[in-house]
Amino acid sequence: MIAGRAFPYVSGCAIATSQPGGDGRRSIFNSVKITAPVIVLIACWRQYGRNFNSLLPSGNNKNHLTRASNLSSTAIGRAGRYISQPAGYRAFIPRSLPPDPPLQLDETGHSLLSEAGIALGRLDGSIQILPDADLFMYMFIRKEAVLSSQIEGTQSSLNDLLAAEAKLFGLHERDDVWEVINHVQALNHGLERLETLPLSMRLIKEIHGVLIKDVRGSQYRPGEFRTSQNWIGAAGSTINEAVFVPPPPHEMQTALGELEKFWHSMSDLPILVKVALVHAQFETIHPFLDGNGRIGRLLVTFLLIISRTLRKPALFLSEYFIRRRDEYYLRLQAVRDEGAWEEWVMFFLRGVLQVSDQAALAAAEVVALREEHRQKVTENFGRSAANGLRILELLYKFPVVNVNLVSRNTKIGFGPANLLIARFVEEGLLAEITGNKRNRLFQYKPYTDLFAGGP
Repeated sequence: MIAGRAFPYVSGCAIATSQPGGDGRRSIFNSVKITAPVIVLIACWRQYGRNFNSLLPSGNNKNHLTRASNLSSTAIGRAGRYISQPAGYRAFIPRSLPPDPPLQLDETGHSLLSEAGIALGRLDGSIQILPDADLFMYMFIRKEAVLSSQIEGTQSSLNDLLAAEAKLFGLHERDDVWEVINHVQALNHGLERLETLPLSMRLIKEIHGVLIKDVRGSQYRPGEFRTSQNWIGAAGSTINEAVFVPPPPHEMQTALGELEKFWHSMSDLPILVKVALVHAQFETIHPFLDGNGRIGRLLVTFLLIISRTLRKPALFLSEYFIRRRDEYYLRLQAVRDEGAWEEWVMFFLRGVLQVSDQAALAAAEVVALREEHRQKVTENFGRSAANGLRILELLYKFPVVNVNLVSRNTKIGFGPANLLIARFVEEGLLAEITGNKRNRLFQYKPYTDLFAGGP
């Protein structure tokens, strides 16, 4: 059996192999600290605010999204049904989306939907005022890659990833870092392909191939849907002891086809509700032998981009999911067992609201920090200020550096670069993080601390 890396449940399939499961460690990330002036966010919302009507409930969506009422219906079979298989276990066959009977959000749910949509609009606007939005996204994408991979059991930190990408230590010593690097590459690959291609199951397979290439799980058909039965349960459990058994391969293909039709449909559901439904349905179908959770979370980003809800991939929910990991899995299972779509959608919307607000405030902090540090370099570095500013800009792309990397990327000689780095340390802009006299590494901690907190 394959023991997967999701906690508290792990995935399995009918192959006589085993892997260690997740250890349930807490994330290294805490909430992004909030110090930036709110006025920046208000200004960006006024200047870049967009029409987010598609995020909010409208009068035309009564077919699929209604207010709570006393409709006579049963939740049993609403999301699908369990079918006994010849081997004695029961597999779940999902019903196609949207849910039937339709979603029934109460007043609290409709209010939450509106608040989440407005928060997402603020986030999209705040990204547009950044001096270099792509550099901001560089860090947010990497934070998401770390957290999404940690949900599946990897133990690499954001600092590990930044150092690895700067090629500052031997990656053969930290193989799990490659899983996070692959996650970054899979997201970027997907975004690039979506510029010219529609989001399809074929593209999802292609992205999956990038995600698990040459890492743990790479022996389990990278870029291919499974052709054998898998299951979700405690480490070491058999399929008959599983918490959940996804659809068999032949039923899985049908369910995937229906899911693809749904996300391309001209549904009158608000986009955030639609994305919540797609994520849950994909996790239920569980079409790969490994990497389902990470692909399912990438789907959220892709759907928000292709729907033009966001112009940059700025919303990443893994921080929310990892802090509520037990509830995350329980909500998904309640959809299957009880048809509890409303509860899942509410859980998802709360995440959108919280993460959007945190990310928008982090964007404002980046603007304030950049201006503060540019001023410090300009005023304190004398005739070296021009080269100091070049190094400062480099640090937004490589927040962990050594002297060679700085010299190579800025075309500043090794000696002058070494002296400037020492000056950055004196000014509190860089911190030496190895304690060594040789092979020293320096981290732009004031910047990385905006994205990574303590345990």
